[in-house]
Amino acid sequence: MHMISKMKPEGSRLAIVFNGSPLFTGDAGSGESEIRRWIIESDWLEAIIALPLDMFYNTGIATYIWVLTNRKRKERRGKVQLINAIDLFVKMRKSLGNKRNELSNGNIAEIVELYGDVTKNGRSKLFDNSDFGYRQITVERPLRLAFQVTPDRIDAFKVEAAFQKLATSKKKGKQGQQEIEEGQKIQAEILAMLEGMAGPEVNLNRPDFEKGLEKAAAKAGVKLSAPVKKAILSMMSDRDEAAEICMDEDGNPEPDTELREYENVPLKEDVQAYFEREVKPHVGDAWIDESKTKVGYAIPFNRHFYKYTPPRPLEDIKAEIKTIERDILQLLAEVAG
Repeated sequence: MHMISKMKPEGSRLAIVFNGSPLFTGDAGSGESEIRRWIIESDWLEAIIALPLDMFYNTGIATYIWVLTNRKRKERRGKVQLINAIDLFVKMRKSLGNKRNELSNGNIAEIVELYGDVTKNGRSKLFDNSDFGYRQITVERPLRLAFQVTPDRIDAFKVEAAFQKLATSKKKGKQGQQEIEEGQKIQAEILAMLEGMAGPEVNLNRPDFEKGLEKAAAKAGVKLSAPVKKAILSMMSDRDEAAEICMDEDGNPEPDTELREYENVPLKEDVQAYFEREVKPHVGDAWIDESKTKVGYAIPFNRHFYKYTPPRPLEDIKAEIKTIERDILQLLAEVAG
């Protein structure tokens, strides 16, 4: 970003050596992704060149040259070129730390030629800027809770912060002690109420359980504050696919945060079509939370140059295993003898 800020309005070109992290680190909306988005949507990224491994003295990791410019030729506008020069190198006569490879003049000339020729071939590929963009959609599923009051859940409720806070006071002296005693009385009343609700019955409907809770509280003369009621609903419930969907105040399904998933949809693909094809058949009750959709950019360089290598025939593997077993048995026989 600093080097881009120094580009001249009349046109500049710069090249930076990076490791692989800037290609893909960071989800949509993160700082790294937003920097990539800014560069690519501004149409400054001209090319990325993958260099051979073991090119630098103190590291053997993969490295890449980013070429950026604000004066792209007409045929390059809206495009990004990826060049795979990972096997264009010569071995050094003597290694210098991790540096074992170097670019010969011939290698450099070939890379420059690939860079100058934007036509697609095995080492060079041209992409639209939008090929590296995606929308990160949030896939929600409804919250389904089953409610049951049990002794174990009552014990767990006792250590909840909202319940514990009832019997605490910031005041000192007699007044503070009086508040604590009053709170302890309310705690005992709430626990007695819950013990009266305990039983084997499982309620699969949250509104029904809430009505039962309010009825029990009224009968016991207990006033439940919002935090305490929330704690009771949380501790007396468990997720159950057979339960009815929990609805919010507007009558919409509440999302289950534990079932929340994220999908990356290419910018060139329709989000709804992707959702209907890839998500809906597997989770029919899912929906997209449009308010959480983010645009991200990543450059999966290796994926674009990946070449599938089929596994060896099973017969060859079996034959090799038998040979190894025979050698091991022979060695053991020599040791035993």
